[in-house]
Amino acid sequence: MVQPQVSSGKEVVVRDRSMMYIIFSSLLLDLLAFTMILPLMPSLMEHYRKNDPPGGLYNYFLDSLERFRILVGAPDHYSSVLFGGALGSLFSFLQFLVSPIAGGLSDVFGRKPVLLASLVGIAFSYVLWAVSHSFAVFVLARIIGGLSKGNVSLSMAAMTDVSSPATRASGMALVGIAFSVGFVVGPVIGAMFAKYGATAEGDESWFVKPALFALSLAVADILFVITCFRETLHESKRAKSLAASLNQAVSYINVISIFKFSAVQNLPNAGRTELQSLGMVYFVYLFVYSGLEFTLTFLTHHNFGFTPMRQGMMFFWMGLTMAVLQGGWVRKMKQQKVKGAAVKGLLLIIPSFVAVGLAYNEYILYLGVFLFAVSTSMVVPCMTTLASQYGGDEQKGTVMGIFRSLGALARALGPILASIAYWSVGSTTTYLVGSVALIWPWYSLKRLSLKQD
Repeated sequence: MVQPQVSSGKEVVVRDRSMMYIIFSSLLLDLLAFTMILPLMPSLMEHYRKNDPPGGLYNYFLDSLERFRILVGAPDHYSSVLFGGALGSLFSFLQFLVSPIAGGLSDVFGRKPVLLASLVGIAFSYVLWAVSHSFAVFVLARIIGGLSKGNVSLSMAAMTDVSSPATRASGMALVGIAFSVGFVVGPVIGAMFAKYGATAEGDESWFVKPALFALSLAVADILFVITCFRETLHESKRAKSLAASLNQAVSYINVISIFKFSAVQNLPNAGRTELQSLGMVYFVYLFVYSGLEFTLTFLTHHNFGFTPMRQGMMFFWMGLTMAVLQGGWVRKMKQQKVKGAAVKGLLLIIPSFVAVGLAYNEYILYLGVFLFAVSTSMVVPCMTTLASQYGGDEQKGTVMGIFRSLGALARALGPILASIAYWSVGSTTTYLVGSVALIWPWYSLKRLSLKQD
């Protein structure tokens, strides 16, 4: 059903469901480019190990990582995996810094210009990747890519703009579907480049082709947003003071202020307390979840002898399960059922990690992985929908940015702690302790009285 459009001069703010699919398409293009690098990481690390100068950045990082590997007792052949994990944590930490800032700026200038700035930065990071004949340039590309990744929180804010309370769960489910499809198809594209490009003998520029392919997706995304994305935040609903937004920049990157949602103004005390509690539940959940998710590749290889191809198929079916559930169920969920679904999803993740931690055969492992996928399809979109209920129209970008930032901080820290635990006390203890830790987010959200209750 198309809702009325609001016009202000040349600006047209769209209030119909078609914008949801435009936002979804833009996010999907970005995620396809973003995820295709994941299976290429081992080959890229091997490339820089062989080709980076002796005094280059790669060997400096490798020496530091080697001390960490020895400290936690990880086998030598996992150095490249730990290296990739360290880069992933750096990328997530940069998202933690940039997401609330991008959201706050979009509350002042509108979603479209800030979104385009983010996409241009992402495209430039792929340009640097294409010419990254040294590891230092590759790291610079990842840094610029991480600092430009505010487009995800902006997409969530725009989805909130164009949805009503009744359709908001559907909009956030579309964001979840974009992630699921992106993490299914993108790695397959990357795996094809890894198989047919990275193994080419004597070709020291094999990575240029996947980098240019990622760049083509990023450019297509920019052109798509320019031509199809219409501003979703009407000028009359924007934050009025740029100076006030810039003055809040310190609170955007202050961890204590992030957890307090200090940058969100004019919230009643009860609403602020609810939002803070919701943010803490989300952070703890993703902190434990992301750490165990990261070590899952260690466990399947170590305990079950999974090859990279079998691991790829495992993640393919996980992503497909999430996409089907989010597209066929979560997207159609009524607002009053969102919290209940999030609570059920948080409950399901507990037996999921018990099953994975205790798995002595592949059937139990697959049961745990299936529950893992079902839980993921419910928790993140539903909790994001709950958070989107707070703040006025002029601060939805800030709320979504801070919420996204909390998730990015959790994903930056979780894999580090989980890796230390995995190699220090073993997979079974790590997963069982993690499952116990996940009781707290479930119980806390279950007891929490929220705006929609």
